[in-house]
Amino acid sequence: MGHHQLDSLDEQILKLIAGNARIPFLEVARACNVSGAAIHQRIQKLTNLGILKGSEFVIDPEKIGYETCAYIGLYLKDPEQFDTVTEALRLIPEVVECHFTTGQYDMFIKIYAKNNHHLLEIIHDKLQPLGLARSETIISFREAIKRQMPIPELESDD
Repeated sequence: MGHHQLDSLDEQILKLIAGNARIPFLEVARACNVSGAAIHQRIQKLTNLGILKGSEFVIDPEKIGYETCAYIGLYLKDPEQFDTVTEALRLIPEVVECHFTTGQYDMFIKIYAKNNHHLLEIIHDKLQPLGLARSETIISFREAIKRQMPIPELESDD
């Protein structure tokens, strides 16, 4: 997994669309002093390189009734079951992220639940049957920071 060299136009484009994924290409083109076709080609190139991974609408879980956000560290009974457990986690709609980690946990997941009672049901009825030795749950009170990765400034040859 290498990184790709970005030029100043790529950098400008990424900064603009990271701030507003719905910004029209023509507006990006005007801000960058290039044609709309050039922006379209660059966006396509950045997507093909895997630098851009689409655009999406973000649903506020709380607004649709999921008031509890929790992070759960999973300890597997058999660490060779990563693939099986991962596939089973994909089938649990409340699991929104899953990471393989170093440190004390085998896996670390983020889930949304309607409330603490629902969280307990998810842990007891959906997670424990997956072959966990145990789990540790951390409840998030509020997300304090969420942002895109910063676009690195290009190094000048001065």
